[in-house]
Order: sequence, then C-alpha cells, then structure tokens
Amino acid sequence: MDDRARALGLFPGQKAADALALVPDLATFDHDPAADRAALEALCDWCVRFSPAVAIDGEDGLLLDITGTDHLWGGEGAMLVDLVARLARWGVPARAAIADTAGAAWGLARFGEDLAVVPPGGQREALADLPVAALRLDEAAEAQLPRLGLHCVGQLYGLPRAQLAKRFGLSFTTRLDQALGAAAEALTFRRPASPWFDRLAFFEPISAPEDMARVAADALALICARLEAEERGAKRFEVVFHRLDGQAFPVRAGLARLGRDAKRLAKLVVPKLDKVDPGFGIEVVTVHAAGVEPLAAVQNGLDSTAGAGLDETLAPLIDRLVNRLGEARVWRADPYESHVPERSVVRAAPLDPPAVAAWDPDRPRPVRLFKRPEAITALAKVPDDPPVSFTWRGRSHRVRRAEGPERIAQEWWRAGTGEGETGPGKVRDYYRVEDEAGGRYWIFRQGLFGGEDAPKWWIHGLFG
Repeated sequence: MDDRARALGLFPGQKAADALALVPDLATFDHDPAADRAALEALCDWCVRFSPAVAIDGEDGLLLDITGTDHLWGGEGAMLVDLVARLARWGVPARAAIADTAGAAWGLARFGEDLAVVPPGGQREALADLPVAALRLDEAAEAQLPRLGLHCVGQLYGLPRAQLAKRFGLSFTTRLDQALGAAAEALTFRRPASPWFDRLAFFEPISAPEDMARVAADALALICARLEAEERGAKRFEVVFHRLDGQAFPVRAGLARLGRDAKRLAKLVVPKLDKVDPGFGIEVVTVHAAGVEPLAAVQNGLDSTAGAGLDETLAPLIDRLVNRLGEARVWRADPYESHVPERSVVRAAPLDPPAVAAWDPDRPRPVRLFKRPEAITALAKVPDDPPVSFTWRGRSHRVRRAEGPERIAQEWWRAGTGEGETGPGKVRDYYRVEDEAGGRYWIFRQGLFGGEDAPKWWIHGLFG
C-alpha cells in the first residue's frame, strides 16, 4: 500500500469491500507472497554495493552492517541519502536510519525521523520518545503496555527489570537490551559476511565489452593484492556487475588449487562476460573471494619450473575445464573402503590430497564401472566355471581367457540393510574375461546354484 492510499484512510489488512467503498476507483492486485519475497531478495542482493553484509528483516525490511564502508560515500549521512534516493528513483518508497544496534535502527526507521543518523552510543536518547512498538515486541506486550500507561520507550528505562521480565517474558527485556546495545543480536546475512570483498565504482557507467573485461581484471587485482599482502589464497572468486537499474550479474571462477594470480583469474572470467547484459550501463563492480586459506609464497625465478610437480602443471588446464564444463563434471575417482564395487569409489576434486585408502593390486577394478550392471546371457561348461561365451547388447562374445572368481557379498553390517538385501541370492562371483577380439570385461554371476532362483549373469564394467 502506497502513501496516497494511506492518506485516503486505507490500511493493510482491511477488507477489500470496505476499501472499495471508500475509494471506488481503487486499483487492487492479488497478493503474491512468493513474488514479494523474490523482490525483497533481489533488493537484498542489490544492496551489496553498500555493504557485503545484508540481512532480510521480516517481509518488508533490510538490515545492513555498514561498519567500515560508509567512508566510500563521504559519511553515514551521505550514504543513507544516496541509498534512499536510488530506491525512490526506481519506485521503491523506503525509510531508513543508522544506529549502533540493529534494534535501534529498526525502531528509528519505522517510528522515528526519516534518515536519522544516531551518533555512537546515542541510541538510548534516540529511542526514548518513540512508541513501545519500536522495540519489536510481540503483539500481547505491544497491546498491554499502553493500557498500563507505558507509551514511550523512555518510560521503560527506570522500571525494575525483574518485574518486566516476570510480567511480559524474557523476550521483552531481551528486545530492550538489544536495542540499547546491552545484549548482542545475531543476524543471518543472505551472503555470509566475509572480509574478502572489494569494489570499484565509476563516474560514468560502462557498457563496452573491452571496458567490462578491463574492470573485471582491475577488481580481481585488488582482491589478489590483499590476499598476497596477508599471505593467503582462495579457491573461488566472484565478480558481480551492478547495472544502473539495480540488477546484478555475477560471474564466478573457481581454482583447483589455492591461488591469487589476477591475470590467470581474468582469463577465466573474461570468456563468461558475454552473459552479462550491461543494459544502460554498469556503475559498480564488486569482487568476492571464498575458500580463503593460508598460502605460502613460491619462487618465480631461477629455475622455479624445474621442481614443479604434476599438480602445478595440471592446475591451469583443470581450472579451464572446471570453469567451462562445471565443477561437478571434472573429478577424480578415489578408492573407498568397501567390498561392494558400487560403493568402493568416491568422487574427489582433481587436485585434492590423495586418499588414505589405496587401490588393492590383487583386486583390479575396471577403468569404466557402469552405474548399473547390465544383464547378459552366458554359457559355462560347468555351473561354477567361468563362461565360455556371453551375449551383451545383442552381440555374441567368445571368451578366450578368464580370471576368477572373486566372491563379493552384501555388507550386512551397514545401517539400512534390510531383509532381502543380503543372503545367498545376493552373492556375486566376479570374473575378468577377455574375448577373441581383445576386449576385456568384468562380469559376475549373482546367486548360488541350488537356491530358489537360478543364478543370473551381469556385466559391470570394462577394462580399457
């Protein structure tokens, strides 16, 4: 509901029939909570240009932790004016305030003077004349306090704290202490607060591809310089382009190993800039680093490449593959301690430290293990012998050599293994076979002879 509707006597929660009786030509729209939430989240993402720590407050508010960022706008007052003016220009009416605590800022923005900036430590005086609703109380306490003659926050300062808590609950005194700064308050930021953040603002908006590539490299150079000064590196970087209309376009780059080479990162980011629509221009670029860890310095000259390991030479290639194909599509197979083939392999990042478990040379496994075994028909001279031929996908294969069997049963001790998942019918006898064409296959016979069901043959993987 906008200001004009309120001036006509309308209020949120009013029945539509009553509202239309007061204003016959009233324009109404169906309430869409999901769309409202999405719009508020988009506004929250946009506010990252003012602070990297932004939290959503209820259904209609935002809380920004602007510690250490207000100097970029020439002070807290100028920052507040700029924020509200931009929102008003886009048709988003807003009230705002700055205080030492989130509770004080919340109350002043809703019940105090618009664009109020409370000096450090001045929230007690600033809140004194505001109504008790400015403390974010529950409905019962907010309705009961005026009946007791307590209309302003300042009237609560001198009352016995124990009596207030006994009558209105501990949440009442907690809200009062949070607003005054006597109790801490944890905020859940939409983007986890991180000190590894930097930004570039421009006097004139940019839109040319070459300009966007240059500022992306400049922003990455800023954050990499900070990482180098602190002897740290990061695995994930995000460059966000903020348009004049408030939309943000993030471009992400990941590294297989910790790094802080701005030129290398720029080569990963620039090819993705074609997805950024500059519209009427980009006014701010922000850059974030995640996965930050200590990184020792390395020597860049005097035969430094002579001692480079395989990981160091593979890292640039893996970085390009990951950023082009996606992190989930580039991985390394590591052994996992399990007898069941489907569980004996896990995916790991290509350059992660080697797994503790090692491949057993006495139990070779195929290079390609099928996600699900495929049924085949097989013939054997004796029931317990390896097959002499098998048919897979409509093609017959005559076996020239065979090794096995290697008997594998289900892991009965695993949690969740129920009746029917273990027993003789689930026993597998694996064979490594080679056909006359030189193809090598990993096949198994499931079940034992003499049971209720006849054993079945399956193919589970290929060697080479």
